Amino acid sequence: MTPTGFVDVHAHYVTDGYVGAARAAGIEHPDGMPGWPAWSVEQHLGLMDRSGIEKVYLSVSSPGVHFGDDGAARALAREVNEFGAHVRDGHPRRFGLFASLPLPDVTGALAEAAHALDVLGADGVTVESNHRGVYLGDPRLEPLWEDLDRRGTVVFVHPTSPPHADDLALGRPRPMLEFLFETARTASDLLFRGVLARRPRIRWILTHGGGALPLLADRMELFRTHFGEGPVDAPSAVEQLGRLWYDMAGTPFPRQIPALDAAFGTERLLYGSDYCWTPLDAALAQVASVDSAAGPSAGDTWRDLTTRNARRLFAADAR
Repeated sequence: MTPTGFVDVHAHYVTDGYVGAARAAGIEHPDGMPGWPAWSVEQHLGLMDRSGIEKVYLSVSSPGVHFGDDGAARALAREVNEFGAHVRDGHPRRFGLFASLPLPDVTGALAEAAHALDVLGADGVTVESNHRGVYLGDPRLEPLWEDLDRRGTVVFVHPTSPPHADDLALGRPRPMLEFLFETARTASDLLFRGVLARRPRIRWILTHGGGALPLLADRMELFRTHFGEGPVDAPSAVEQLGRLWYDMAGTPFPRQIPALDAAFGTERLLYGSDYCWTPLDAALAQVASVDSAAGPSAGDTWRDLTTRNARRLFAADAR
């Protein structure tokens, strides 16, 4: 039997203009990584064909598009989104697009979201776990969440370096540990500030199997119910977090996805490769680990499950 093709919701692209803008802002080692990856449509299609990936939803990864100047960030967001839409239009069956927003510039983000969703036909938007220290539950972002909730938008949340990352990371690349804590930190902010309860139509996707969230959800509930952290009349922390979507980028087996399953189930689990920031050989090895893991149930595979879930996620799109 031909295996089910993956739908990859966590896949990245870079452009020469984007990398040039980041380097001009002094970013040679993004998030403490050795350097910038190379990317091309042809290379990405090659990975997809070798791995049995049916479709990918492209996004710009950390550190995003805002390097300190609102006007430059707006222009760069428009540039990378137009490029991504062009790639998608050239291969509409293989590529989708999550558009970048110039946060923490909320006015610019609202304008770019409207252009990306209404003009370019993007499949959703991508945001970072924090934007220059502004986490996603911050009240300043409420106009954006109101608009995206009205639209029922898919919002892909990618982790980035936390404030004071040089001190916290102890000289190590931030994607190794800090990104996993960042996902938990920004998800907890969305929960405790009431954004998840107020904006139920947003379809949030969190990365890397939820990072540290599966191990922290019960502790978050303890503080919510016994220490007055967050609205007590809202559903439990586990219930609210279980309504989010999670990708399996990174090291899903043998431990991350079983932990996610125990906490939230797998009804909203999606596949993610994290290519091109994950090198080709590592992306291929990750696919092999997923295909060789014991399936979620008898007669079912992780390919079957995650692709079914992805089709359900995007079938909810009213556009």
